[in-house]
Amino acid sequence: MTEAKAGRAVFRFQNFRFYVTARFLWGLAMQMQTVAVAWYVYDVTRDAFALGLIGLATFLPTVPLSLVTGAVADRYDRRTILYCGYGVVALGALALCVLAWNRLLWPVYVVVVFVGAARSFANPAGQALVAATVPDEEYASAMGWTNSIIQTSTVVGPALGGLLFPLGPTVPFSVSLVLFVVATFCAWRIAPPTKKLASKPPVTLSMLFAGYRFIWASPAILGSISLDLAAVLLGGATALLPIFASEVFHTGSWGLGLLRSMPAVGSIAAALFLAHYPIKRGVGRIMFYSVAVYGLATIGFGLSTSIWPAMVCLMVLGAADVVSVVIRQSIIQIDTPDEMRGRVIAVHTIMTGTSNNLGDFESGALAHFIGAAPAVIVGGLGAVGASVIWMRLFPQLWARESFTQAK
Repeated sequence: MTEAKAGRAVFRFQNFRFYVTARFLWGLAMQMQTVAVAWYVYDVTRDAFALGLIGLATFLPTVPLSLVTGAVADRYDRRTILYCGYGVVALGALALCVLAWNRLLWPVYVVVVFVGAARSFANPAGQALVAATVPDEEYASAMGWTNSIIQTSTVVGPALGGLLFPLGPTVPFSVSLVLFVVATFCAWRIAPPTKKLASKPPVTLSMLFAGYRFIWASPAILGSISLDLAAVLLGGATALLPIFASEVFHTGSWGLGLLRSMPAVGSIAAALFLAHYPIKRGVGRIMFYSVAVYGLATIGFGLSTSIWPAMVCLMVLGAADVVSVVIRQSIIQIDTPDEMRGRVIAVHTIMTGTSNNLGDFESGALAHFIGAAPAVIVGGLGAVGASVIWMRLFPQLWARESFTQAK
């Protein structure tokens, strides 16, 4: 068997085919819906603060649910959690269609809260489910294909959403609804696990907080997660992209879709580079440098007066972000014992999403008072400052040379 055929061999497993199809359609629809919601809200309000409220509405359910989503994914059928979560999001898309048709605004935030809650359960279960769809020896290949397919959806989805919106605000929501329904069906078609689940200890308050306690006691993990949280919280610019597309670059919704796609393009390019040239030394320093580059690219975007240099800045931003993500996720996987990994990854996933959502709210609120471009520049400066401060706060992380370095 040639190397190319060996790489595609993982698709001979039906469960994996259903799994990646569901994840791709889910990602495609979610990206389309995210762009459509942002443009719809801005089209109705012309208010940066209203855009920021989308991030706040997404954030609201994540923190309380972070205590239980990891435990639920570890104790119950992840396939059931996945298709139930997808089903709830499909209902959300249906509600958005109705709201957009009637030009209603505030109920949109209620729908966003429920969609955020469903995602809080579906994401950890979906990430953990891939191992059940292929044999152990095919896991690495399956993860590689899964990540590539998800990244593809993050590039295509925003552009498609931006192109569909001029046809009417209900069009991207309707297309997303169809894709969510098909994704739910594919997730449902994944065969239940054949192995009987081992009996597990009862859920206790101590068990629910175990992931947080472990992270707090691990300086390398705490430093890497909190650095990302601070940088994204301060440097998040994606919430303001509708303003830049409309008021600065004068492109309309197609420009918004293009801008939303650029960080994913940079992420894919960086991921392919790291696949061929993996980081082996100086992992701590590289992570701090990548966060600083993320902040500088954010500043460059805020200073841009044309869409083309802005697109370049967003690609650099996405590339720097994925370098930080790869290092952070590798440190978490390596430094966490297997029996704690599910809960720690769940906490990490929730905190990452939380920082993105709160970053959107912070950017929208700040832009409401000082303007979109100054808000983005201030956020970029904050991300650069965070990387410098965290070097002092976590010297062990800065000095870490390799992923396997002793804790």
